[in-house]
Amino acid sequence: MKRFLLSFVIFTVGFLSVRAQVPSPGEFLGYALGSRFTPHQKVVDYFKKVAVTSKNIQLQGYGKTYEGRELLLAIVSDESNMDKLEQIRTNNLQLSMANKNAKVAKQPAILWLSYNVHGNEANSTETSMKVLYTLATAKEENIRTWLKNTVVIIDPCLNPDGRDRYVNYFNMVTGKQPDPDPTAREHSEPWPGGRPNHYYYDLNRDWAWQTQIETQQRLVAYHKWMPQVHVDFHEQSYNEPYYFAPAAEPVHQDITAWQREFQVVVGKNNAKYFDENGWQYFTKERFDLLYPSYGDTYPLYNGAIGMTYEQGGIRAGLAIITSAGDTLTLADRIDHHFTTSMATLETVSMHAERLVSEFKKYFEQSATNPPGGYKTYVVKGQNVDRLRKMAELLRRNHVEFAFGADRTLNGYNYETQKVESFKVERNDLIVNLQQPRAVMANVLFEPQTLVTDSNTYDITAWALPYAYGLNAYALKETVVGNFSFIEERADTAPTLAKPYAWIMPWKAVRDAQTLIELQKMRVKVRIAEEAFTIGGKTYPAGSLLIYRTENEKNNRSFANVLATVAKNHNISFYPIASGFVEKGKDFGSTVYRLLTPPKIAVLAGQDVTATAVGEVWHFFEQELNYPVSVINVQNAMYFDINKFNVLILPDGYYSDKLADQLLPWINAGGKIILMEDAISSLLGKRPFDLKKKEWPKKDEKEINERRYAEKDKDDLQNAIPGAIYKVSLDQSHPLALGLGKFYYTLKTDEKIYEPLENGWNVGTLKANSYVAGIAGEKVRKKLTTGLLYGVQESGKGTIIYLATNVLFRSFWENGKQLFANALFLVN
Repeated sequence: MKRFLLSFVIFTVGFLSVRAQVPSPGEFLGYALGSRFTPHQKVVDYFKKVAVTSKNIQLQGYGKTYEGRELLLAIVSDESNMDKLEQIRTNNLQLSMANKNAKVAKQPAILWLSYNVHGNEANSTETSMKVLYTLATAKEENIRTWLKNTVVIIDPCLNPDGRDRYVNYFNMVTGKQPDPDPTAREHSEPWPGGRPNHYYYDLNRDWAWQTQIETQQRLVAYHKWMPQVHVDFHEQSYNEPYYFAPAAEPVHQDITAWQREFQVVVGKNNAKYFDENGWQYFTKERFDLLYPSYGDTYPLYNGAIGMTYEQGGIRAGLAIITSAGDTLTLADRIDHHFTTSMATLETVSMHAERLVSEFKKYFEQSATNPPGGYKTYVVKGQNVDRLRKMAELLRRNHVEFAFGADRTLNGYNYETQKVESFKVERNDLIVNLQQPRAVMANVLFEPQTLVTDSNTYDITAWALPYAYGLNAYALKETVVGNFSFIEERADTAPTLAKPYAWIMPWKAVRDAQTLIELQKMRVKVRIAEEAFTIGGKTYPAGSLLIYRTENEKNNRSFANVLATVAKNHNISFYPIASGFVEKGKDFGSTVYRLLTPPKIAVLAGQDVTATAVGEVWHFFEQELNYPVSVINVQNAMYFDINKFNVLILPDGYYSDKLADQLLPWINAGGKIILMEDAISSLLGKRPFDLKKKEWPKKDEKEINERRYAEKDKDDLQNAIPGAIYKVSLDQSHPLALGLGKFYYTLKTDEKIYEPLENGWNVGTLKANSYVAGIAGEKVRKKLTTGLLYGVQESGKGTIIYLATNVLFRSFWENGKQLFANALFLVN
């Protein structure tokens, strides 16, 4: 007995000494939490230190940012759970796969806490250190109890690049004492601000699309764990009180009654602690649950309880005087986020068993009785390259699909918006909704999303077939695909000792990548501006040609170059024997225009929309692998036609002075691409001839019947938060090549322009162009006829007007083709 007591004392002392070794954030950092902002590397170092000194924590790195900063997760639970952590994870994963053998009994609930997706909402990462320390030490009995049936996953910073951009600036400009005056420079970040990541992307709009490396790596980790509850910590204006769930309308119809109910349960427990402290908060306002790519909706569409928490604090620095005359400090903000973090853990622990059982039921019901009015989606395989990209997106979201079924079916045609008969072909992509991820699949594909309230926080239409420019059908019957892969159908090419030329297609971004590599290897490439027929096959306008003789003159290893490029891009160059065509113009005609590699710059800086610059920058570097110079607006006056012959003006406001500065450059042969509000800010200035379409002034007899009670809601008649419109294309123009008769655009404003009198009206809206999403009655009347995409000549130069965001968040795949045309094909 004495020996047992002695062993128990030794164990207890050893256990307490380990707990005592865990340093608090203040002890490790050398300053009190909340007294200054902590750089990301110090946060990482703190997490690693705590993990070494605590037995109930495991760190998992999941990647690095574009700028090389470490991304990691801390998994925290009771030691008994940590000993079998992999078993807990794999069993939980089986629950999400609708595996009936997966066990619910004694399965801990998983709570995932995501901090600081927006870099300048910087309180969240500071809070994560306090949460980690509190759980690691578990000094209070209630915390130890919560961790017995809950596994907590902490991501301290989803956006380290953006956060360090903010923290470095703030620490550089703040004084010995923080200045709480809102006009002080420490409360105003320089362009582009710390909110976005390296490429100026909003990572909280990227969950489903996974275009950014941070998101891609995080979602791999997320799908390995599949939590029951996910909380996304944010900050809003410093004059706002705290927001937590339940969320506002609109709430997507596929979100279950249980998911809604538990948001209320969590909200009430959060409110209890805020009430005790007299802290202000609100629920059921502003933050809805519709757009699928948020940190709350994405988990919801994947079976979890997804929630956003918003602390007032953007621009607050270490301290700021609010409009109410109070001083809000970083320490205050940490306290609020810490309180909801711990209160949510308490709620999850109290309902762990129900959370796990409902989680299991969610995926079982999805696999047997999927939601929505359709049971299958079929995407036509008319453009295999874009279809492959769609398939990759589905894989990343763990949506199951197959290809091909030899059947004739009836379904809702996305293009005609009517129920029609069609034949399923070998390479058609088939998404059968009888699968565990049925909700996510349905949300991504549904042709019309039901919206119960126009006061939404984001776009209201995103159906993948429209974004990818692929026709599709929605079916009310279950269809199963026969194949797991796309069938390669390369044309049987003749064997020619000395081909006259080779032909390659132009219908996807991969073709632009191929063109770029060919030109890097000094291969001369021509574009067919008209269709032609040779060897019994018709090739459309936009086909690219490589003439043997003009390339062999300067490159003896030309044949090896072609073989290398073909292999690198998995593409076939089709050889032809003669320049004499059966229909169309022979290959000596001027309609086969030589393409020259453009020298491209994009303007950036104050008054230019940072996310718009980022979309262009990212497209060049991460997709095209093509050089682009990002130049500050104030340096545009130094433009030299010999250095750059293509200039991109992303969405933003540009001064009258800029138009004067660029006029000589354009007339000397420069090509300028105006995107979104870059157009409206330069209207009426030489040499830009485009005119905004004007509408009759408001009828004086029309009475404003809007009620004061509706002051915080959108005016539905004038609302267009993001709707899809069908644009009719002039298929003969280089700007439209490879796109077909129509292009589906996401319209987020009511701007539309008069057709050009002297120029090319390439993309226009016609009557009944509206397709999907919220667009108020007055907006629809305006968006009936007019120009969205046009080309104008000026001197020796060219002006291209792109009135919508063709690179929207990098997931609007078909727009990339339009943008590539503007860069490489338009003369």
